[in-house]
Amino acid sequence: MLSNESRIQVAALDVDHEAQAQALAHELRLAFDPSPDLESTATDFYLLVGDEGLALQETGRKRPGAIMADFVTGAVAHRRQFGGGKGQMIAKACGIKGSLRPRIADVTAGLGRDAFVLASLGCQVQMVERSAIVHALLADGLMRAHQHPEVAEIVSRMALFSGDARHWLRSLPDRDRPQVIHLDPMFPHSDKSAQVKKEMLAFRSVVGADEDAAELLAVALEVAQCRVVVKRPRKAPDIAGPVPSYRLEGKSGRYDIYALRRLEAD
Repeated sequence: MLSNESRIQVAALDVDHEAQAQALAHELRLAFDPSPDLESTATDFYLLVGDEGLALQETGRKRPGAIMADFVTGAVAHRRQFGGGKGQMIAKACGIKGSLRPRIADVTAGLGRDAFVLASLGCQVQMVERSAIVHALLADGLMRAHQHPEVAEIVSRMALFSGDARHWLRSLPDRDRPQVIHLDPMFPHSDKSAQVKKEMLAFRSVVGADEDAAELLAVALEVAQCRVVVKRPRKAPDIAGPVPSYRLEGKSGRYDIYALRRLEAD
């Protein structure tokens, strides 16, 4: 689901990847550019296909670095090794403790970082992403991660689905309803002076804000077996609907927890 204000094309970084890029452009119903000019602002973003994988690249002379779904290196690797394990706020919010590893649906998957943390702690995680662009980045990241022994077992616990999470949740039979549903809706503030990560800025341009967060929360509360967990900026207002049962707050973010019934091992 592209924002109307964004222009995006698909391109290959070399001739060896042109066929793959053309196929992706056809799948996503985007234009293929055989001669991409990353400094030009004739288009806002490129989806670039190359040896290192699929990347979303903003254009312009002062463009930021490319965005990829990466489960092997960088910040994700550091968090996996030194992030605090079950002591992390997301683990506490989702009810991970002792030997309890709930089945979790992350219905605003993004680049899969939260889902990866939960999977690294032993949870089976279903991810739902409705943006075709973000889904393509995430699918590519998972495919590459499966080839690395140090994370292959973790990503094997991550299943990816494409589509509107509201419809996906409603389609689940009772036996497949997740114990925990995790939401991290795009927060629609416009404070341009804030220090916002490049991924967030790009996603706001490409995807737009999640204006239907209240409806998604309502559906999640109908479907979740035990709890719904909503990730929010610390000072953001609650999503419209029921008052959270309790909250966990950190320095910049918080988790609103809607407790439905006691979490127990299946």
